[in-house]
Amino acid sequence: MRSSDQPLVLGIETSCDETGVGIVRGTELLADAVASSVEEHARFGGVVPEVASRAHLQAMVPTVHRACADAGIALTDVDAIAVTAGPGLAGALLVGVAAAKAYSLALGKPLYGVNHLSAHVAVDLLEHGPLDEACIALLVSGGHSSILRVPRVGGLELTELGATLDDAAGEAFDKVARLLGLGFPGGPLIDRAAREGDPAAIAFPRGLTGSRDPAFAFSFSGLKTAVARWVEARERAGEPVPVADVAASFQEAVVDVLTSKAIRAAREAGIDYLLLGGGVAANSRLRELALQRCQQAGIRLRVPRPGLCTDNGAMVAALGAQLVAAGATPSELDIPADSAMPIAEVLV
Repeated sequence: MRSSDQPLVLGIETSCDETGVGIVRGTELLADAVASSVEEHARFGGVVPEVASRAHLQAMVPTVHRACADAGIALTDVDAIAVTAGPGLAGALLVGVAAAKAYSLALGKPLYGVNHLSAHVAVDLLEHGPLDEACIALLVSGGHSSILRVPRVGGLELTELGATLDDAAGEAFDKVARLLGLGFPGGPLIDRAAREGDPAAIAFPRGLTGSRDPAFAFSFSGLKTAVARWVEARERAGEPVPVADVAASFQEAVVDVLTSKAIRAAREAGIDYLLLGGGVAANSRLRELALQRCQQAGIRLRVPRPGLCTDNGAMVAALGAQLVAAGATPSELDIPADSAMPIAEVLV
């Protein structure tokens, strides 16, 4: 199929605090416009749903226009509209879904309500192209930490092998960053501070790594508590808190568990590819350790560039383009925004 024959899809992402609009033709990224409201949330130390929803309302139309200008197209040129239907913040999702319905109806184009988590997997197609073999996907973000078996990237089927039982990895990063006085969002700040610290300075626990624990489940709540208790003990003793060492040791505990379980899943399934996705996949130490362990295990690693790991409309458009090309049935115009959309449900 020639590039010009491949579906031109506009994707809308509003699951949390970033208004993302992407335009993709097949697996070619034409535009990736993002309007973030993170600065509005920083003073609260976390995302405020009502603030996020209002920011999406204000940013939606300008961001769509910017994406079209960047791609050099008119809205009437698109073949389909894809939108994150869930999971995510209910109010934020509603803004994106409502906008996508309006564009679909006004333009007479099919609508595809897709899963935010599946889109984080599909975005790798824009970086590395099609993958004709099954892969294991390690999906790590502020709200989710999961290991998935993916028969085909961008397809309608995937199986969750394990997930977090409490705090997701990204949530733990935010909470520990707040504890250390680093600010919000915590992921990039912990990553930066950890570069000056010793990852072996403090022996923080590795949750759910015992022989009787679920092989592919995660738990970061105990780790977060262990960090808090360690910091509190230093403060009670009147001793300075070595922020860089705490950040590095905490980060190492997280990425050690994430990568070891993902590699184990690939080995047990006899799968040669590991794909990283989600906002935490932008973490430099996670990428480094995943590559090291994949090379040792003879597994090929696929990781999108950091800008495609965080929430964006390009990932939604990428998944939408795959669904259009595969002849998937479009969603109805009455699709809901589902804040608890199951991970195995790729398309509404």
